[in-house]
Amino acid sequence: MKKRRILVIDDERAIRQTLGQVLADEGYEVELEASGVQGLDRLKRERFDLAFLDVWLKDKDGLAILAELADAASPVPIVMISGHANVETAVRAVKSGAYDFLEKPLSLERVLVTAQKAIDHRELREELARFRERASGEQVLIGDAPAIARLREEIERVAPTDARVLVSGESGTGKELVARAIHRHSQRNRAPLVEVNCAAIPEELIESELFGHVRGSFTGASAERAGKFEEADGATLFLDEVADMSAKTQAKVLRALQEGRFTRVGGAKTIESDVRVIAATNKSLPEEIRAGRFREDLYFRLAVVPLAMPPLRERSEDVPQLANHFLREAAARAGKRPKTFSDAALRKLCSYSWPGNVRELKNLVERLMIMSPGDTIDMRDLPVEIAESDVISVPSDFSSLRQARDDFERRFILAALRKNRGNVSRTAEELGIERSHFYRKLRGYGIDVERE
Repeated sequence: MKKRRILVIDDERAIRQTLGQVLADEGYEVELEASGVQGLDRLKRERFDLAFLDVWLKDKDGLAILAELADAASPVPIVMISGHANVETAVRAVKSGAYDFLEKPLSLERVLVTAQKAIDHRELREELARFRERASGEQVLIGDAPAIARLREEIERVAPTDARVLVSGESGTGKELVARAIHRHSQRNRAPLVEVNCAAIPEELIESELFGHVRGSFTGASAERAGKFEEADGATLFLDEVADMSAKTQAKVLRALQEGRFTRVGGAKTIESDVRVIAATNKSLPEEIRAGRFREDLYFRLAVVPLAMPPLRERSEDVPQLANHFLREAAARAGKRPKTFSDAALRKLCSYSWPGNVRELKNLVERLMIMSPGDTIDMRDLPVEIAESDVISVPSDFSSLRQARDDFERRFILAALRKNRGNVSRTAEELGIERSHFYRKLRGYGIDVERE
């Protein structure tokens, strides 16, 4: 179990050394600082579980430090200490965000009790936040299909290790659920999962988001800021849509993974961080590498353990369970009694190809919960594109087996193309056919992809 880190900031040497020794004897990892300026800098740059901060410091007022940390939304609990305090000072400190206020001469027994309570309080808040996330129902892998059962087994094997994981799968399949499941069953689960969507952050800001920046490093950088790699020290960092990172950012991420340290944007000081990285992508990284858009060395660093999230069309037996789960969720959010699906509606949902995967199913169920007039959701309530979707069938009015086989293959290819929205490369890969051979089949069956 990782030691809890405590920073003591006090310009009285005897106080620093006494606190440091007492806390170290209790198993804490203790750092000492005589300077308020240096202490503030370390609280911004490094991860601590608690800080003891003197009110009266020679170079910087302790309450000013506390206020600056509050502005930076620092999660570190602060215990203020002072030998010249009054009630007004104590009230100001607590209102400014201090966890507690201790007077000098310090009672060492109270110091230890306060330290333990402050750290427990912080961990309780973090655990509550994680519980609320799990309670939303979006943190759980639902389904009993063989592909999901295998995935659960793989998660159980890899989660207790510190191995990096690359989760691949189409958009909307729930790759982030795999990342959260790995983190939840890991030895780092006392810390929060730190998430970054690489596709949602502009290229000029992604480096700052990942590694932080120093003041004045670019327009708008009015204060120092820690990045996600620093925030995830001792925890798990989830890089979603990792294929969307620029080449420059890929190089910096690769270096951080290789060396376990990095520098902030515009900074020169090296920062160390013990981070476990889980990455996810809806693209084929080998194809991105061949196209020159992704670094091969970074791919091998990320894909120590590759996991695949199957599309919903490959686990159609899970659709009823998922649909009913989302129905209960939607009813709870709306404060209404849950509705039910008719057998015919569920069969139709199972036969649909779900190009938007689980996300599409969830959105549809929420719409049906709100818009369908009765207590039972039936075929007439389903959208036209689902209610009228065709299931592949084999006609029986052919004079030869070859004719029937060719007709079935043509229908099958057309259905696969529709699932993949006309993407020939993805369809060929899904069907296990070389792209050049697949093009010959398209020509042989007279299939015009754009027209179809």
